[in-house]
Amino acid sequence: MPTDAVSRQATLLDSKQLYRICELEQLSKDCQSTAELTPLDDIVGQERAQQAVEFAMGIKEKGYNIYAIGQNGLGKRTMMLRYLSRHEPSDHTLYDWCYVVNFDDTRSPKVLKLNAGTGLEFKKFIEKLMLKLVKAMPLAFDNEMYYARTEKLKSQLARKQEAALSELTEEAKQKGIELSLTLQGDYQMVALNGEEPHDESSFEALTEAERNQFESNINGLEVKLRGIIRQITEWEEEFSDKQQEHDEQVAKEVLIHFIKPLKDKFKHQPEARTFLTGMQADILDNLDIFLEESEEQLGLAYASLEKKMPRRYQVNVLVSQGTQKFPIVVEESPSYHSLFGYVENATFRGTVFTDFSLIRSGSLHKANGGVLLMDAVKVLERPYVWDGLKRALRSRKLDLSSLEREVSLSGTISLAPEPIPLDVKIILFGDHETYQLLQHYDPDFSELFRVTADFEDLMDRTPTSEAHYARFISSIVRDNNMLHCDRAAIARIIEYSSREAEDQQKLSLHSANVANLLRESNYCAKLASSEQISVLHVEQALRNQEQRVSRLHDNIMQSFSNGTTLISTQGKVIGQINALSVISTSDHQFGMPNRITATTAFGKGEVMDIEHRVKLGGQIHSKGVLILTAYLASVLGKTSHIPLTTYLTFEQSYSGVDGDSASMAECCAIISAISEQALRQDIAITGSMNQFGEAQPIGGVNEKIEGFFDVCKIKGRSAEQGVIIPASNVANLMLRKDIVDAVALGEFHIWAITHVTQAMELLLSKSAGGLSPTALPNSGQYDPESIFGIAQQKLTALRALAKTD
Repeated sequence: MPTDAVSRQATLLDSKQLYRICELEQLSKDCQSTAELTPLDDIVGQERAQQAVEFAMGIKEKGYNIYAIGQNGLGKRTMMLRYLSRHEPSDHTLYDWCYVVNFDDTRSPKVLKLNAGTGLEFKKFIEKLMLKLVKAMPLAFDNEMYYARTEKLKSQLARKQEAALSELTEEAKQKGIELSLTLQGDYQMVALNGEEPHDESSFEALTEAERNQFESNINGLEVKLRGIIRQITEWEEEFSDKQQEHDEQVAKEVLIHFIKPLKDKFKHQPEARTFLTGMQADILDNLDIFLEESEEQLGLAYASLEKKMPRRYQVNVLVSQGTQKFPIVVEESPSYHSLFGYVENATFRGTVFTDFSLIRSGSLHKANGGVLLMDAVKVLERPYVWDGLKRALRSRKLDLSSLEREVSLSGTISLAPEPIPLDVKIILFGDHETYQLLQHYDPDFSELFRVTADFEDLMDRTPTSEAHYARFISSIVRDNNMLHCDRAAIARIIEYSSREAEDQQKLSLHSANVANLLRESNYCAKLASSEQISVLHVEQALRNQEQRVSRLHDNIMQSFSNGTTLISTQGKVIGQINALSVISTSDHQFGMPNRITATTAFGKGEVMDIEHRVKLGGQIHSKGVLILTAYLASVLGKTSHIPLTTYLTFEQSYSGVDGDSASMAECCAIISAISEQALRQDIAITGSMNQFGEAQPIGGVNEKIEGFFDVCKIKGRSAEQGVIIPASNVANLMLRKDIVDAVALGEFHIWAITHVTQAMELLLSKSAGGLSPTALPNSGQYDPESIFGIAQQKLTALRALAKTD
């Protein structure tokens, strides 16, 4: 059968089928750059994920937190932040959260909830109040009116004391006894010898009756003295109470003068008013803090970095919402303390202490009333964080003390702060593997993260989605303050996205790649002093990217150039074919041809996969070889066994081989070796096959074609060269411009096939073969001029030879 007739059985692709150009049909012709495009405020191409987020944000009940699933580089966090910043809930109330002293139990600081934006204002008012009180309070106790009242109370006490003691003194004098005060401040009774006290000798000179009389009188007077002293003590206590009452009254007048305006200012915030009332009562109980003259006591009361006011009355503003309408917090490093907060210690004159003013907030405090976004893997990596997060979400409280005790090994935590009510949505970003692990091993996970936002890798490429994608590009440009892209640059970036998706009908949603390309294009444009990013700058950025990561590619291509790697791109060879493979590194992938050879020897019909025998072949590759073996058996061994053993290998392959994309090439090489018909070396082939010989799609088709084209340029170009691919891969073609141009000029060819026999006909320039016209039904006799017919005749001769032997 003539070659041109054979070739028509495979589809020769037109250059227009190799690359889908972006026309931006739905953009107005007047729209010439991203400056004229409205930025996208939705999550591009992620309708399913966006609906999940909207659903979770609309439910206030606990447990409706979000786990965002998707590969790295999809821009999940960026898209989520953009969406949240432009779609804040309308029915939420924010508060400022403060800690203040608990006047009844200083070890358990109290939470002070204030209206959003008033926390810092309240703190400043309290500081000003304390500064005024520190000055005004001593002045209130340092004036003539206060001294006069105090002196009056002292005089009253002194007169009572003097009157009581004078009466006792006079009675004692009449009995010849003197009441005196010792240096130690104690009262004593002394017997008198006239006007002077008896000394020891004179007292001994008295008669026994006189001595007994003195002792009896002294004992009686001492009983009366003790009664008087008790009375004096009561009077002193009464005086102290009156003095205290007086001091409190003076202080109260000062406090009312300064605190009442504050109460009026915060009259609509009951918690603030309650705190001010409690503070007023506590100041009256602790006036010594403001009147203390001891420097040591003042130091302890004012101990802080800045001694402006007593620590007891400070307001520790843990979270101030300010003008923020909806808190959106991203925690990059979710350690225990960064997430839940912690309590600091301070040192004063060698003494370590802590109090409510040293409580510090964490990301959960800052996100309270809003959203907290974290990476799931980072949360799980850090000790105690996952358990603490679950506990907070279950209780809907931030209990700082219990969390601190769990991680403390020293047992020195001295505070038990009142828990803060927690109202937050947690968004965890992670991959499918982490999600499945949590689902399987943690029963709490499904209860607390009931909403899954599953991010797509691809979106359909339609005129509408291209316009949508153009707005997405505009968003990236504006968010990063880049130069605007002209219309051609927008189209080229969309075409790049389609190439990344490996599908003419799809666009890649890996926004990180698009954003990186835009940044590098912006750099090239600024370097050229351009006012806009043009298609030339995008192309330059792509070339720069390729140059940075192509060292391995260049080294391999050099091996073809210097003959280290053997390859033929012209002529015909029996049992030798050019297959195509893809080499991937962490940041680059490229294609290259591999020589596959097949040889035969008398045997039992098995195909010996050398790669499998030496443990260089992966399981999928071995499966592909077994499938093509089954196909060959069904074609050539229906009525009798195949009396050959075929040896199959990848030449010059010294590392692992996996995948089944070479199975059609291997099948063609084996048929060539059996039939002894030469295969064209100017055509490479890629594609897998099933047991019926049908061509199946493979990955990396663009890189494979480009790899063979580059090797053809190195080894010498000819107009007959080309590549055979499965027809189902045509939609994946987004080839380089030089290849598209070569195909347009007829200097390179790409054929699409649906069956392996079409590839055989192209490679062997013969019909694969139908049943012979003279053959009986189910005899399996092929046309003797066909490929299968020739192979069948070879096998029949071998069987006959085997019988004669």
